[in-house]
Amino acid sequence: MASRPRALPSSLPLLLLTVAVGLVAPGCRSVRPDLGPERTLEAGVPESFGSPNAKAPSVTWDFGDGTPPQTAPGLRHAWDAAGRYTVRALDGEKELARVVLTVVPRPVLRAVPEDAQTVLWVPRLRGNVEGLVDFYERLVGSRNARSSLEEAPLVPLLLRSLSGGPTEVDPEEGFGFFLMPGFDGVVALLGVTDMRAALEAVSRELRGAGHRVLPQEDGSARVDPVDGGRSMLLFADRGYVYLAVPDSPDAPEPGETVKALAVVEDSPDVNVVRRRVQALSGPGVSENALLGELRGKVRDGSVFLFSAPPVPEAEKEDMPVRGFFGALAVQADQVELDGFLSSSRPLLGTTPGPASALLGRAAAGPVAAAQLSVPPEELARLVFGSPGSPRRQRTLERWRTQGLDAEALLKSLRGDVAMLVYFDAAAFFQGFIRDQRPAPKGTVVMEAGLTSLPPVLQLVQKQLQDNKLVFQKDTQGNTTRFRTRLQEQPVSLTLSPERATLEAGEVLSGRETGDVGATLRTRFGADAFGPGHLSLMVDLGRLRADLAGARSVPGVGQGQLLASQVFVGALLERLTPLEYGFLDFAPAEGGGRLQGRVVLRER
Repeated sequence: MASRPRALPSSLPLLLLTVAVGLVAPGCRSVRPDLGPERTLEAGVPESFGSPNAKAPSVTWDFGDGTPPQTAPGLRHAWDAAGRYTVRALDGEKELARVVLTVVPRPVLRAVPEDAQTVLWVPRLRGNVEGLVDFYERLVGSRNARSSLEEAPLVPLLLRSLSGGPTEVDPEEGFGFFLMPGFDGVVALLGVTDMRAALEAVSRELRGAGHRVLPQEDGSARVDPVDGGRSMLLFADRGYVYLAVPDSPDAPEPGETVKALAVVEDSPDVNVVRRRVQALSGPGVSENALLGELRGKVRDGSVFLFSAPPVPEAEKEDMPVRGFFGALAVQADQVELDGFLSSSRPLLGTTPGPASALLGRAAAGPVAAAQLSVPPEELARLVFGSPGSPRRQRTLERWRTQGLDAEALLKSLRGDVAMLVYFDAAAFFQGFIRDQRPAPKGTVVMEAGLTSLPPVLQLVQKQLQDNKLVFQKDTQGNTTRFRTRLQEQPVSLTLSPERATLEAGEVLSGRETGDVGATLRTRFGADAFGPGHLSLMVDLGRLRADLAGARSVPGVGQGQLLASQVFVGALLERLTPLEYGFLDFAPAEGGGRLQGRVVLRER
């Protein structure tokens, strides 16, 4: 027979219980906390460590970033700056556990609520903002640039950090502005390394500008503008400082009673911004599906813009645009824009608009040029709304009350409109020396292709009569010419069955003629100023060349001319260093491409 097991000593159960309690009792020093695997975190975003149970054993936490160690069962901690950090759980001098964490900058778009409708941002301050500020200062002048930048939300703090000022700004993170539903205004945000210090720095900047800053118990601050507008809200969240700036209230109508000492209350929607930001979890607007779709269609840059405001259902036929994404690439003396406008149907029709006859046979050397090339029905849709839509019906009815048939007028347009502007250096210097003040002199030529003359003729005659202008009218065959004067300048409008041509200003003479459109396309590329394109160009380099190229002016001595050229050239250079600006939009598969360039004169 097997022997029966011996009874446990009476003291053994008590010993086992003591050991078990010791393993779980608060203050136990032998429990090894689980810190998880090595991983990547975003700066400013808190991470949890240890146990949330207040009765769990306490350990000492060293986060490897220079902050004082803390003792607790568990806590949350955020790292202010990017880097690699070793987190250790300690029992006195004994290390219980450790983990190495990689902290990376928090992308600015992850700090913007996912329902933001428009976002303008610089993804990384270092290497981007310096060039932007330098270019802007050259374009508008250092004093003007600084004055306007100092008034922008959070920008003063950013600028001081670039010049070796406060270190609260994180140069590896971003800066931007966004609009969001439920808030009538703009929100600025800036990545920082120390949220509390950054809030204090921004508060000092605002007070220095004359605003009243009122700290709140929750860490935010109410800002009452110096001009008495609606209160702003300053707050911080997960490594970014935000300033919500409501739109200013509408000015009172004449005759309304205005209280001289009105109490400015918090805007009812300012706190919506903070609640939305604090409730933000996940990627924010950074993983917006449309944004991701459009990113691949646009070149990289320094500054980006994404906009996708909702379009009311009743207006979607007229406004098929889904959204826009664009990038500005900044170089030493120029900025280039590349953007894409996404739409739910082909923009400006399925076939290109007609080529401009004016650009194919015009005087050389314009200082400005513009072209609109759109199929007639698409032009009508843009101006009046879709066929049968309430908007078009209202517009047509308004024209009928004025005695005009808008439908007939629209059908008479071919769809191409072009304008060229020329500078007349001789006339300019004559007027400048005579009147001792600079006044623009030159010629504007504008032309629109026609398919029918009578509706246009009716409109022109009615406008001339309604405005009580004194004009001369000459008719030869199918061509009618109107002559008048506007602001002391001669104006001539010639109407034929094929085109309407307007000339205003000095008489063009002595210039070679040719295919100006081809010259512009060679210079700007992208088929600019071609069929189906909306293009614009301003060429101050050509203006400078015309001024400097004047060799003789009737009635003006050589000494006077030379002195005037030196003075005017210096004045123009002081006013603006712009060499030329260019913008072009053309339909493309899935929407339309927008390209542009602003070039400054060489230093």
